[in-house]
Amino acid sequence: PNVHINIKSHFLSILFTSHNCCAFDSPILDQVLPPILVLEFIFGLTGNFVALWMFIFHMDEWKPNSVYLTHLAVADSIVLFCLPFRADYYRRGKDWLYGDVPCRILLFLLAANRAAGIFFLTAVAVDRYFKIVHPLNRINRMGLGYALWVSLGLWGLIVLATGYLLADDHFFYRNNRTQCESFNICMGFSPLSTWHNTFYVIQFFLPTAIVAFCTVRITWQLRVRTVDKQGKIKRAVKFILAVALIFITCFFPSTVSRVAVWILKAWYNECKHFREANLAFYTSVCFTYFNSVLNPIVYYFSSPVFSGAFQKVLNKLLRKQDEKEQVASNGNSVSTIETRRT
Repeated sequence: PNVHINIKSHFLSILFTSHNCCAFDSPILDQVLPPILVLEFIFGLTGNFVALWMFIFHMDEWKPNSVYLTHLAVADSIVLFCLPFRADYYRRGKDWLYGDVPCRILLFLLAANRAAGIFFLTAVAVDRYFKIVHPLNRINRMGLGYALWVSLGLWGLIVLATGYLLADDHFFYRNNRTQCESFNICMGFSPLSTWHNTFYVIQFFLPTAIVAFCTVRITWQLRVRTVDKQGKIKRAVKFILAVALIFITCFFPSTVSRVAVWILKAWYNECKHFREANLAFYTSVCFTYFNSVLNPIVYYFSSPVFSGAFQKVLNKLLRKQDEKEQVASNGNSVSTIETRRT
């Protein structure tokens, strides 16, 4: 019986714990990533605040894709505030100073934002697909309430898929430093770690397949239809290509590097074999954050409603600027004439 108990406890320890986790010093990342993250924070926050300002105060007509993009802009704006803390973390050589709970919240927000970026862009792509390829489908007649329920459903899925990051600590101690990471390379098997990696990969490939399908069908529709008076199909093609570009640029590199770690774990169980893969992954993760910078560009191509409202606001601002310059020039001319008379 004692032997049976020992074997069982040993099996459980292998099953639920990680005996050997790898941690690497990355001087290159510590130097390069902080300024990149700060720039992403500045440009991303500016673009998303402008987008939210447009959505809330200057949208004359709301459509389902506007609802999806508003939720995406909110998610991007929230997660961008995490980047300065991440930059400080790398600046200190991967040393987290803010405690356990902030670490959990930060890793949860980063994971949730990646999922939100992928899911909501996919939702808009599917909405464009039905509008162009199946214009008579009853889905197109559903209003903003339907889009709101879809958004809430996507948020529920995101929280269910990433909420476990709030339930456990993610500290790893090395050389008197506290690392705060959700993707530690650990040997052995852990259910949560396996799900974390699996969801990270699935949430890219499945939506990418959907976006690729929508891209092909919408592009084919542009070739088949000889008349596109309002330019709806051309705008849809531009939008879908912008989404595909974001998927390839922002999400593909980190997904591939994570798959590479999986493959290496099937062959090796020593940390020395994972150094390059670890460096590649954390470098490519920065491209994931870059989606928050590029998303406002997608908003512009998403619909004529948003681009038209943006053009109106921009024209008003330029007109006001021209009027100020004209008033200033007239004032200078008057003062010059008075000076000549005196």
